[in-house]
Amino acid sequence: MANKGTLYIVATPIGNPGDITLRAIEVLKSADAVVCEEYKPGSTLLKKLGITGKELVLLNEHNEPEVAADLLMRLLNGESLALFSDCGTPVFSDPGHYLIQLAASSGVKVSPVPGASSLMATLSILDFHLERFVFGGFLPRDPDVRRKMLTYYRTLKMPVVLMDTPYRLGALLDDVIKVFGKGCIVTVAFDLTMPTETIYRGDVEEVRKQVGPRKGEFIMVVGNM
Repeated sequence: MANKGTLYIVATPIGNPGDITLRAIEVLKSADAVVCEEYKPGSTLLKKLGITGKELVLLNEHNEPEVAADLLMRLLNGESLALFSDCGTPVFSDPGHYLIQLAASSGVKVSPVPGASSLMATLSILDFHLERFVFGGFLPRDPDVRRKMLTYYRTLKMPVVLMDTPYRLGALLDDVIKVFGKGCIVTVAFDLTMPTETIYRGDVEEVRKQVGPRKGEFIMVVGNM
């Protein structure tokens, strides 16, 4: 029986292509195949890195159960696979959990290749001492349910990290104002590592005015307790 392969979880840039690590490049080059969410972002990244002729396997929320089973067989037969998401650290709010579960439960080595992370990048620029926080992630799309979740997070009395799609930044700030109050302190890390990168800090009402109609990738930290 062939030795089992390794499943590498590879972090890729969140905006600035220069943030790829040397180890990530080597792993992507040496893997038998690379696993990504969508073909265009995956092939574009490999092309920028000068990696050609590499097999691309698509794994996303629509096909993960079926594709993961096939990938597990390849790992058990000794192949090494590199999983990456459209940007940043894989599996964190992205597909891949089920594949890792299958691999780990089957004795396949799962190895992280750390690098860019929007969460860690945001935490690193906070202007207060962060001892603990709550990761709220992506809240429900329904406004009423979203505000109920925010009301619950307010009772925890610690900073809350929130994410959402670019077009809901303004709506999320409006909900924070309604639930936490106009004087609540927020930090919004907007378009991190990109030329349009902006860090908004201060009272949520003032930040809302500064953001205006802007849309972009963001992470928000609510509170500074």
